[in-house]
Amino acid sequence: MKEIIMKNPQKSSTELPSLSNAEWEVMKTFWDNGSMAARDVFSQLPENHGWAYKTVKTLLSRLVAKGALDFDQIGNSYLYRPVYTRAQLTKKEMKGFIDRVLDGSLSPILAHFIRESSLSENEINRLRQILDQKEKTGSKRKKKE
Repeated sequence: MKEIIMKNPQKSSTELPSLSNAEWEVMKTFWDNGSMAARDVFSQLPENHGWAYKTVKTLLSRLVAKGALDFDQIGNSYLYRPVYTRAQLTKKEMKGFIDRVLDGSLSPILAHFIRESSLSENEINRLRQILDQKEKTGSKRKKKE
């Protein structure tokens, strides 16, 4: 039986890591497939990614260093797994984008998508419900303050 050794000099910070586009592509394979070895990650990437196996290994090392991935060492192999969910990192990226590009305001991007999209009546009603609910919870907070 092989001994499993846990290793990862993960950052002690609770701040979620920022990922490059390439790192996002690698993380998607984990969110879709669960824990994997480097060779499995390489085989799961789209054929048109054009990366060498060594590039994938480098990206995995970067993701471990950033704290986005953790791993178990099993003999001479490493089994990698995501530390954060897709939802956690997506939320962080969206907030960063909104803060950086839109100065923290959601109105311009929401207005753009509403104007440019063909929304069904059900989608429009759902958006109204969400806005109504947000307005009610916002009013309650203001009253408490």
